[in-house]
Amino acid sequence: MINNKLIFGGLLLLSSGLFLACDNNEEPMIPAPMPTGNETTFQLGSVSDPSISGTAEFIENDDNTTTINLMLSNTSSGGMHPAHIHMNTAAEGGDIVLTLGVVDGDTGMSTITVDSWDDGSPVTYAELIDYDGYINVHNSMEDLGTLLAQGDIGVNVLTGETKTYDLGEVAVPGISGTATFSERVNGETLVELMLMNTPEDGMHPAHIHFNTAAESGDIAVSFNPVDGSTGRSLTNISMLDDESAITYDELLDFDGYINVHLSMEELATIVAQGDIGQNELTGESKEYVLGERDVDGISGTATFFERVNGEALAEIMLMNTPEDGMHPAHIHFNSAIESGDIAFTFNSVNGATGISKTNVSMLDDETPFTYSDVLDFNGYINVHLSMEELSTIVAQGDIGSNELTGESTTYNLLEVDIPGVSGTATFRERKDGSTLAVIELENTVDGASHPAHIHENSAEEGGDIAVSFNPVDGTTGMSMTHIRTLDDESAITYSELLEFDGYVNVHLSMEQLATLVAQGNIGSNVN
Repeated sequence: MINNKLIFGGLLLLSSGLFLACDNNEEPMIPAPMPTGNETTFQLGSVSDPSISGTAEFIENDDNTTTINLMLSNTSSGGMHPAHIHMNTAAEGGDIVLTLGVVDGDTGMSTITVDSWDDGSPVTYAELIDYDGYINVHNSMEDLGTLLAQGDIGVNVLTGETKTYDLGEVAVPGISGTATFSERVNGETLVELMLMNTPEDGMHPAHIHFNTAAESGDIAVSFNPVDGSTGRSLTNISMLDDESAITYDELLDFDGYINVHLSMEELATIVAQGDIGQNELTGESKEYVLGERDVDGISGTATFFERVNGEALAEIMLMNTPEDGMHPAHIHFNSAIESGDIAFTFNSVNGATGISKTNVSMLDDETPFTYSDVLDFNGYINVHLSMEELSTIVAQGDIGSNELTGESTTYNLLEVDIPGVSGTATFRERKDGSTLAVIELENTVDGASHPAHIHENSAEEGGDIAVSFNPVDGTTGMSMTHIRTLDDESAITYSELLEFDGYVNVHLSMEQLATLVAQGNIGSNVN
């Protein structure tokens, strides 16, 4: 006999099992996204707190999403720090395009996985790591204006290539600094101006101008103003102010200079300035002495600095110039003793500062004239008292091939027919191998003019005139002559003069050539 209770019990158990089986029929588990192995990390630099910085790690997942991990060091316990991706560079600023969540101050970390922008449009890992944007991490939701960390991402990341230019002090003592150009992945440029000793409440407009600072020129690029409290300005450069594109490489070859002004109201006051691009100085320079001439106490130097493009910055610096003076200055052809026409015109020397700065790229006749050409030029510099008194020379010096090497030889000129008159003849070697001959006699007659010559043979033998000197001035007892050739126009060098078979005669006057005031053997005839 069949037991109905057992059958009923079995049916209950079966129905319970079926019910339980139906009750556990949940949705199948979706596997978590897995990284593909592609990841990119961007740096987040400190902003308001120097101790806080970190990274933003972008990880590509196999389901076309991107996981973004923010990791900051030295955040405060209990802090909650919102973070976002903004469009454009940090230097330019831009709207929020993607909210990244909140960095936990306890751990310094946040993580979020995304597949779209805040506006709902899709975004991939490849698009994110190539985006024209930057990340801001804020202090809190209530204090979004305070940034803890910031960093450019995507095409705005810096390549590591940089170029720094000096910005020298100009009108305000103590203010100087640098301009650093940093290359971005997209070829654009981040420019950071850093000045020291700017007033805390100041805002200093700054620009790149065309040409050299010595020449001046129109504004080419406007920077964000330098904040006086930090001395800092950050600007992204992708184009000139006229909207023509310019890259990092093009800026490094740009014919320009930077001016930083005192304020918008005082643009004429330059607080810092420096040449950039092809106008940068190479570090090579040549200094020439400008000796005193017609005005007691005024002397100085002319220094030529080589530029990257081969041109030169010429800086004349004189001491004891009158404060209200403006002193024209020129390079002339030939040596100062020979004299010659004007070859190049400098900017006038400002008497108040004693300084003149001029860019040198061509002679006044537009012949190219580079730094290298200056060093070999057959010329000299004259600085004049004023435009109205050009005949009064306040400073003068030979340059280029006429520079003295420092090699010299002195010969004695002994008394002959006039008691007490004697002295020396000094031969000084020039860079081009020619000679500056300086005769110095004592006890010559004030107002007299004494002809002088090199003769062939020794004084004891006598001989014809080989070289005519400029006459000795009786008032000063001096004569200076540039010797390139003998009187018959055959060339003779400094070295050859030191071996010359000759002697020097100084005569009383053109009318009394037979009367010798001084005489001495030179060259091979000297014991």
